[in-house]
Amino acid sequence: MPPLTPERDTQSPQRPLRADAQRNRDKILAAAVRVFTKEGLDAHFERIAKEAGVGTGTLYRNFPTREALIEAAYRNEVARLCDAVPELLAAEEPREALRTWMGRFVDYATAKRGMADALRAVVASGGDPYGRSRDLIQDALTTLMKAGTAAGVFRSDIRPTDMFAALAGIALTSAAPDQRAQADRLLDLTLDGLTHLPPASG
Repeated sequence: MPPLTPERDTQSPQRPLRADAQRNRDKILAAAVRVFTKEGLDAHFERIAKEAGVGTGTLYRNFPTREALIEAAYRNEVARLCDAVPELLAAEEPREALRTWMGRFVDYATAKRGMADALRAVVASGGDPYGRSRDLIQDALTTLMKAGTAAGVFRSDIRPTDMFAALAGIALTSAAPDQRAQADRLLDLTLDGLTHLPPASG
């Protein structure tokens, strides 16, 4: 299977950034998620720049508009989630790799929920922050499940789309920050269902 190539934000430069510039960009995107999650549309660029530890000019050079920053921050969260798959499979057994990724999926869903107002504003302005995010996340989940099925630790009758639906349900009902303990219990229950063989028929 070809490596995952999550969709990047449309504001990314065509040429690779210098290492220091890339670090600044990464810090800005991470700070934007935190600040927009806490403050919503009231978040100011100056507050995000301070949170990221960069100058306001650096922020504006990377993201000249609020909409560009919100869209890039969201797409970066998707990319981080999907890019983690090869590393997880290299470091952990398939079951543990999937469980770790499921926890990161809830982290992503929590950030998305916190940024809901900001993302709606981007959509209202004609932007499309979501792009192919659903397909990319589904592809990442498929890779993890195929690894577990090939290793004989996952049931072969459960489809990746089934798991995606289960995770989406957990995210819908339990992605608030104060619900994380419940989310973890539901993730464990879902993973147990994937690894326990169904009773023999007849």
